[in-house]
Amino acid sequence: MGVLAAALLFQACRTSEPEGDPDPLTLEFLMSLSDEELMERDSDGDGLSDYDEIYVYGTDPLNPDTDGDGLTDYEEVMIYGTDPLNPDTDGDGLSDGDEVNVYGTDPLDPDTDGDGLTDCQEVLHTNRAECEDPNFDGPYDGGYGTDPLDPDTDGDGLTDYDEVMVHGTDPLNPDTDGDGFTDGQEIEMGTDPLDPNDPPFIRELHTINFNFDRSDIRSGDAQRLAENVERLQRAEAFRVRVDAYTDHVGGDQYNLRLSLRRANSVVDFYKNNGIAEDRIEYRGLGKAPVPCTEAQRDRDTPGCERNRRAESHPLNPYPFSPRN
Repeated sequence: MGVLAAALLFQACRTSEPEGDPDPLTLEFLMSLSDEELMERDSDGDGLSDYDEIYVYGTDPLNPDTDGDGLTDYEEVMIYGTDPLNPDTDGDGLSDGDEVNVYGTDPLDPDTDGDGLTDCQEVLHTNRAECEDPNFDGPYDGGYGTDPLDPDTDGDGLTDYDEVMVHGTDPLNPDTDGDGFTDGQEIEMGTDPLDPNDPPFIRELHTINFNFDRSDIRSGDAQRLAENVERLQRAEAFRVRVDAYTDHVGGDQYNLRLSLRRANSVVDFYKNNGIAEDRIEYRGLGKAPVPCTEAQRDRDTPGCERNRRAESHPLNPYPFSPRN
């Protein structure tokens, strides 16, 4: 063989040998390969073959997270069903990666807990437009801080949406006005959850005492009953029940009649001071249920003043009682 022929043969052998991948690896190079070669390759190591990335999903075979949302292309396609070409598949203002890895929300549902507020509104913003438009330039009001996985974050019976958008209550505080009734209870009762004086509520009324074997109201006790009248007048929905007792001196029948006279004295005071009769009920209950101890007995008169009493009990007209 001549020298020229040997040189040509050597050159032919060199050009037929496979070449390695270019550095850096390019998409143009990958697309020059056969389908079989692409199916065997996963250049970005995301779990999807280069063939599937190029020809099936349209993703970048050189980037494991084509849309830069924090989820790999494989996770988007094979696990979560999200769009590997869109960083915010459900368009709620949160990236798919943040929904899955940070907040635990559904990247396919803009309102995971179904309360009417988008996931973005709950965790980041108060303004729907700001969540949905990254270029929004309106006022930023801060975040609600509500739980995008719980439609009623504070557990008061109102959805977060209704608290924020309808009633103006605090979705993080079950009792916005601090009156002891939850916001949900107030809405059900038709009262104002933003006014601590609505509904006007009577927690307790004064008890008065009597002298031995007497049913007339003493001057100091009249002042206490006058304060009861003021409370009842401020809370017109309330009724009152008067329970009167005696001490344990004397017979049962006599003391029963005496307790009734004491109850009537209080009732007359209320009626004479503007409380309608239909708001009052009363009972004469005779001897007090618990006798006084020796130390509690009166020094100058027989019996025990603490048992010679008339209790005024406010009757709650509402279906709920305040918590404190």
